[in-house]
Amino acid sequence: MTDERPIRVLVVEDDPVAADAHVMYVGRVPGFVAVGKAHTGAEARRALERTPVDLLLLDLHLPDVHGLKLARSLRAAGHHADVIAVTSARDLAVVREGVSLGVVQYVLKPFTFATLRDRLVRYAEFRAAVGEASGQAEVDRALAALRAPGPAALPKGLSAPTLERVSVALRDAGEGLTAAGVAEAVGISRITARRYLEHLVEAGRAARRPQYGTVGRPELQYRWVSGP
Repeated sequence: MTDERPIRVLVVEDDPVAADAHVMYVGRVPGFVAVGKAHTGAEARRALERTPVDLLLLDLHLPDVHGLKLARSLRAAGHHADVIAVTSARDLAVVREGVSLGVVQYVLKPFTFATLRDRLVRYAEFRAAVGEASGQAEVDRALAALRAPGPAALPKGLSAPTLERVSVALRDAGEGLTAAGVAEAVGISRITARRYLEHLVEAGRAARRPQYGTVGRPELQYRWVSGP
């Protein structure tokens, strides 16, 4: 980046555990700083009145307003921060609508630090393109900086379809599941289930706690922490 000032990010996420994880992720990427977090659209508006922000890391499913409606109202109010949308929704109509509202990237839940880091680095490259383009090729290169070459790789041994099945099982469980419960629900081994569950914890999409009341070492129980 040519600008030495870090890119200022406001994390807008209704789930406190996920919000803390996203703030931590942003802080681990050189050239970025999380200047605050908000759990509702109203909190985000107040934060933007107090603090200069370059980029919103915006959950689309907020308790008081849809994220795109919030983005539209912020544009109307004169706020020009770009938006990286964080969502479980896969509706392409929502994606198209977001483009007109300053959404430069979409990150689908659950995601890893590596996925968000890739999007932030590409956004920084896009912002760093300044001056007059020498031709069409340079314009194309600037826009291409926002486009990921493909899905971010999961840790070795994990697959996206199985991760989705584990995520669905955990979301549907409500109060949570142990690795054994997930293994039974998904049809995988207990060891494999634990690997996926720990990945979700690292990604900020699940939380774990000891489950007491059994003889011997307490089992870990996992619960989904955000997203529909």
